[in-house]
Amino acid sequence: MLDEGNVLSTAITCIEYSLPAGGLSNEDISARFPTWLINPIAKKTGIVNRYICKPEECASDLAVEAARKVFSTGIVSPADVDFILFCTQSPDYLIPTTACLIQSRLGIPSLAGALDINLGCSGFVYALGLCDGLIRSGQATTILLLTGDTYSKYVAPDDRDLVLIFGDGATATLLQSREANEPLIGPYLYGTDGNGGENLILRGSGARERHLECHAQREERLYMDGNRMFQFAVNTVPVSVDALLHKANLSADAVDLFFFHQANGYMLEEIRNRLGIARDRVPFEATHTGNTVSSTIPIAMRKALDRGLIRNGAVIMLFGFGVGLSWAGTILKWHSPGAGEVVQLAVGTA
Repeated sequence: MLDEGNVLSTAITCIEYSLPAGGLSNEDISARFPTWLINPIAKKTGIVNRYICKPEECASDLAVEAARKVFSTGIVSPADVDFILFCTQSPDYLIPTTACLIQSRLGIPSLAGALDINLGCSGFVYALGLCDGLIRSGQATTILLLTGDTYSKYVAPDDRDLVLIFGDGATATLLQSREANEPLIGPYLYGTDGNGGENLILRGSGARERHLECHAQREERLYMDGNRMFQFAVNTVPVSVDALLHKANLSADAVDLFFFHQANGYMLEEIRNRLGIARDRVPFEATHTGNTVSSTIPIAMRKALDRGLIRNGAVIMLFGFGVGLSWAGTILKWHSPGAGEVVQLAVGTA
């Protein structure tokens, strides 16, 4: 039974991430494309390195490793988890659901729910909303939210633009039910514009082009219209951020940190300028990992925690945007303001 005046809420109690062993530096890319002047473009993106999976390595492998880091902290054991959400656009198979395979690999009880979410750059925030709903409705108490993508498997070796941007990675975020005097996460804002789906698409990857007789006609190759994706982000995100602030009854000054999807440094700088937010309130943590799609926000949060940028009591906005076209934002209260006891957000080792 809840204490008088309290509500059942959702708290992030651990964030971990896992990266492949293999690195791909700007120097490596420059050697691959010797006639390309990479430095001016690399300077704009802010990315100097990214991690790339081996051919036999999958997003689920990285997600399992990140989850084991969570368990190694001792906060919970696999037996405590009653739901797994895996946000990925790089599943092991189309059938079966990869989250089901992860349940078995981690030794999580068979009574736990397991679900894949096929969403990219906005996926972490969407998944948070689903986790929050599961916990606040009493359907779950301890959720392992995993993200993982290996876009490197979809990028053609001769596509220098996409090779420069994307890296592989996975994260594990532990969410647990807590009593608090108000919700620790929310409100949420979501948006979708499927008219822009062609701007970032993996051709030949599903059933739509399966009928094509020639395999070359449906070759899996990631395509991105960089200019249109940029225009979408810089025009949609600032307006949506303002709408979320209004929904939360907050001013921009009341938010301590803004964690945007870490697409690239140039895009985040343009969004920041349009919002009029100081640079030190918009962390960019993708310099050495690249754009890891659904994992960029939790990786950035973990790195910020390691650097002591997130204090107890901080008000944080999370905002993802990209493939879909899709966007989502929420407000995270790092503790329950005014509560007699601060909810400590434990963080394990890197």
